[in-house]
Amino acid sequence: METLTYRFPGQHDLSDRARHALVGVVASGNLEVLVEPTELDGAMEIAVITSATGFDTIWQAVLADFAARHPLRNVRLSINDAGATPAVVSLRLQQALETLQEGDAA
Repeated sequence: METLTYRFPGQHDLSDRARHALVGVVASGNLEVLVEPTELDGAMEIAVITSATGFDTIWQAVLADFAARHPLRNVRLSINDAGATPAVVSLRLQQALETLQEGDAA
């Protein structure tokens, strides 16, 4: 197992109603994403626990792309990975944001 932590500058706050999201499942070739607000001095922090070691450069690229498109402030994303491909990672991150937006619309 490998634990990776990335920090990105944020610009947009989560709404007061969109507080937490949990999507996905930890299983072979998949992953789970937990999104939770936390005070990070305006940054977004992403922690990855993965069974596939040695892919930190790929994680950096995928997560930097996500952070550039969705620069959230004071948000921690926790990813529990079981060997997901970059496409699945991007899909789950997008799904987490959509789940937050659905909660905001309620």
